[in-house]
Amino acid sequence: MLALIGIIVVLGSVLGGFTMAGGPIPVLLVPSEYIVIVGTAVGTVLVSTPMPVVKDTVSKSIAVLKANAFTRTLYLDGLKLLYSLFQMARKEGLVAIESHIEDPDNSEIFKQYPSILKQHHAIMFLCDSLRLVLVGSVPPHDLDMLMDSEIDVHHHEAEGSVNALTKVGDSLPGIGIVAAVLGIVITMQSIAGPVEEIGHHVASALVGTFLGILLSYGFVAPIAANIEAMNNEEVRFYQFHRAAVTAFAKGFAPIVIVEFARRAIPANVRPSFTEMEEACKNGG
Repeated sequence: MLALIGIIVVLGSVLGGFTMAGGPIPVLLVPSEYIVIVGTAVGTVLVSTPMPVVKDTVSKSIAVLKANAFTRTLYLDGLKLLYSLFQMARKEGLVAIESHIEDPDNSEIFKQYPSILKQHHAIMFLCDSLRLVLVGSVPPHDLDMLMDSEIDVHHHEAEGSVNALTKVGDSLPGIGIVAAVLGIVITMQSIAGPVEEIGHHVASALVGTFLGILLSYGFVAPIAANIEAMNNEEVRFYQFHRAAVTAFAKGFAPIVIVEFARRAIPANVRPSFTEMEEACKNGG
């Protein structure tokens, strides 16, 4: 939501300032320049980027316009979910949670926390890691290293969309110059025509440069930075589960396990110990 407000502010500031200076908005509406710049940018992405990364880039760019998913409420739900699972394992044995981690979508415990289930990859990470605990043949320190390795792999894959957008953002000013040069070529063909016509062609050419720079620094680069921040938040959500699973593998009590997980939550959304304890015991 904040990103959407930022986009509105960028457009409002540019167009508002242009209008205040006496500039007519219609002069900026040059379809040929938009086709050259946007089409070329999209083409370079398709040439240089694998299709899975393209799909991920599109979905994450749309997600930028939505509210942040990794909130205090999400982490509290995560703590309650973990506490419920580990309490069941403590009271009824490890086998009791096997059906829940095998099919989390149909688990009565997981279904109580739909916001957690939406984080599909993180849930799979949690369940796969807990399966190794149930097997019992993987020492806690090796399990911790394995989870850390998987987090690194996931983070590396997630960087693909950021790299793709960053490259596009870096190339857009150059693409804008290409569009402007094409406009100047058209201008030179009309050099013997009326002054008004020449001025119109020059203005259209300059719109290409303007558009390339605006798209680069006003939209694409900020969206890439926002996606990078989202990826980092997702990694911290993985680290949250990693801390819990490692503590569980070491045999700590459920309330101690969720305290390990709580300490892995970013400070700006981390609940207090008392808040966590009350939430877990009331909801777990």
